[in-house]
Amino acid sequence: MRRDLQHWDSALQLAKRLAPEQIPFISKEYAIQLEFTGDYVNALAHYEKGMTGDNKYLDHDENCSAGIARMSIRMGDIRRGVNQAIRHNSRVLKKDCGALLESMKQFSEAAQLYEKGQYYEKAASVYIRCKNWAKVGELLPHVSSPKIHLQYAKAKEADGRYKEAATAYENAKDWDNVIRIHLDHLSNPEEAVRIIRETQSIDGAKMVARFFLHLGDYGSAIQFLVMSKCNDEAFRLAQQHNQMEIYADIIGSGASNEDYQSIALYFEGEKKHFLAGKFFMLCGQYTRALKHFLKCPVCEDGQAIEMAIEAVGQAKDEILTNQLIDYLMGEGDGMPKDAKYLFRLYMALKHYREAARTAIIIAREEQCAGNYRNAHDVLFSMYTELKAQKIKIPSEMVTNLMILHSYILVKTHVKRGDHMKGARMLIRVANNISKFPSHIVPILTSTVIECHRAGLRNSAFSFAAMLMRPEYRNKIDAKYKKKIEAMVRRPDASEVEELITPCPYCAFQLPECELLCPGCKNNLPYCIVTGRHMVKDDWTVCPHCDFPGLYSEFKIILATEKTCPMCAEKLSAEQLSKIVEPAPYFLHEDAD
Repeated sequence: MRRDLQHWDSALQLAKRLAPEQIPFISKEYAIQLEFTGDYVNALAHYEKGMTGDNKYLDHDENCSAGIARMSIRMGDIRRGVNQAIRHNSRVLKKDCGALLESMKQFSEAAQLYEKGQYYEKAASVYIRCKNWAKVGELLPHVSSPKIHLQYAKAKEADGRYKEAATAYENAKDWDNVIRIHLDHLSNPEEAVRIIRETQSIDGAKMVARFFLHLGDYGSAIQFLVMSKCNDEAFRLAQQHNQMEIYADIIGSGASNEDYQSIALYFEGEKKHFLAGKFFMLCGQYTRALKHFLKCPVCEDGQAIEMAIEAVGQAKDEILTNQLIDYLMGEGDGMPKDAKYLFRLYMALKHYREAARTAIIIAREEQCAGNYRNAHDVLFSMYTELKAQKIKIPSEMVTNLMILHSYILVKTHVKRGDHMKGARMLIRVANNISKFPSHIVPILTSTVIECHRAGLRNSAFSFAAMLMRPEYRNKIDAKYKKKIEAMVRRPDASEVEELITPCPYCAFQLPECELLCPGCKNNLPYCIVTGRHMVKDDWTVCPHCDFPGLYSEFKIILATEKTCPMCAEKLSAEQLSKIVEPAPYFLHEDAD
């Protein structure tokens, strides 16, 4: 009862007479109250009396041991208290005793206890207060607090140990100081630049700019001034040291209209018309931009004209459009420019019908010059653009693309040893030989050879006879001349019959390379792999360009070739899928 009433002295006297075994437990509870009231001397004495030394009461003894450690420190017996706390299993006790010692300015012992209790950040913080940098360095791998890393970094910098300071600043994520150390003390601008690029530090960029300026490297200084958002300072530096082109390259597309205008005016004063035009265009002053682009000399790459087209396309101004068209037609200097620029202008303005007419002219010129792949690519790109815009494709464009594609397929078939397919495509080309004026004789010669190899002797004879005309005869390659003359002298009328396949529209049976159905009068879609007309039950399309092909033939050719024959995009057989119901493609062809 006395114990429950907290009459501790009476309880102890009664325990001595009646229950001596209760003395340690009453003493411990009494000690806790005395500690709470600040009577540390008597609290220590009662904690000591509370020790039983009996393994049955380990928790009780540990609580008394903790009390002894705390009270010893409170009483000034620091060595005893610290040793007691170190031997004790409790981390919390080490933390509490460390806090007591810290409040008593016993920093070394406090840090020791924090470290033993694995309170590394507290330990490092207290070691810093007693300037024990060696111990701080040992604990840093366990510390995440930027504040501690920062304090350590400052101490190392003060000691002149700059590498360690830079590492510590980096751990503290104090990037500006890392950059400063690398520039001022480690002479390592490369690392400073790397950190700036990773962190986008504005102050760091200013430091690097000053560093390069001091070295006389104005280009690098301008780059880092722009990065630090000091555009005016960068502009003045570029102006002073004739580095405006570098500044213009660095400033890129993220600058303001005022910045672009300043650069444009500078280049205008220097009479650098292309650059002046470029930056007037970037700040939206299209009239001035076009004026400068048209003052540029015409060069092979036509970069100034391309930029003029871009400016007019963005401006969407009729006066500027007419001005550029006059220039391209040679109204001012009597020198018409390449038709491809007019085509690109119409494309930029989204005048697709005019672009289509121009594309046909360009393709015709390329074809006449013997550049068949270029002509094919021009027509193909225009075809896909018109299809995307849902504009009717001119029949001349469709026909010319088909003939050019047939010519391009010849090489693929002959390379694969499929002389029949090669011969059929050459017959189609030879029947339109006027579209290939640069290579009439070589194409007719190839047609004769491939037809002969494929067993199409009558066709071979017809084209051999054509080669015997006076205007072609002397141009035949000597290697084939006698053989062709012999074919004409001794004609062979035998001919392998062409396979018959159904029209995809009306199922009328017609030769497989015929593209006009006599039954329904439709122009038939052609296979981009073989050049034959499509059939309903063997239909697929290229997933890139949407042009049709015979599924079975497409798979065969993709076993050796890795691209689409029409658009030249990478393609594998796995990407193809057979189209069971191709009727929507018929509708599309009708629209075309």
